[in-house]
Amino acid sequence: MPLLFEDVSYTREQFHFTADALFEEGVHLVSGKVGSGKSTLAFIASGLVQPGAGAVRHTQIRKSLLSMQFPEYHTTGITLNEEVRSWGLDPDAILSSTRLSGRGEQDITILSRGELKRLHLGCVLSCDADLLILDEPFSALDCREKRAICRKIVERGHGTVIICTHEQTWLPPVDYIWEMRDGTLVSCGRVPAAISRWSLAPRHIKDLVERGLAPGNISPEAVMEATCRTRE
Repeated sequence: MPLLFEDVSYTREQFHFTADALFEEGVHLVSGKVGSGKSTLAFIASGLVQPGAGAVRHTQIRKSLLSMQFPEYHTTGITLNEEVRSWGLDPDAILSSTRLSGRGEQDITILSRGELKRLHLGCVLSCDADLLILDEPFSALDCREKRAICRKIVERGHGTVIICTHEQTWLPPVDYIWEMRDGTLVSCGRVPAAISRWSLAPRHIKDLVERGLAPGNISPEAVMEATCRTRE
């Protein structure tokens, strides 16, 4: 279920975006600094924004979903139950999995942004989409919830997932790493080899790479395993 960016470019005021890439089935991390173009990539991949040049081709992708950074952009229901039903999902199951049980009839506007983000991602990750694009999915979440989101991404086990984020610690195991560098999408390759080429890697991962102890993946568990090897 690949997604192809074929010589894509897009310009908005002084910002210029370019990408020539193939997103194959698996989990893709797109890292980058704030303002580097991660959200632009997400919007173009989803079809929300049309490129100025080039083409975006979806092959055998029947359904795609975009999760934007701010969950309130997605809200359509008045109550939590209505919101979950609008996704075609069972409120009891979703509210239980997002630690919001018993609150189904509450007005959705009383939720904190973190609670709303939990609810939104619970719905998104429960949908059967061939292409899932997550723009800053870890924002507004504490460490416990970030870990839960990572677990749910792993549990999906199918399709193409593109995670656009500047998160440095709580990340799921991924198959591919990409970087946004001042508007240009750059491939680091397939994991684990990509980790050594990841220029935007967090300092603790760079330290392991420099010691010749590169982790097998970028999840906290994989990084911890590599860290423990330094103590043997």
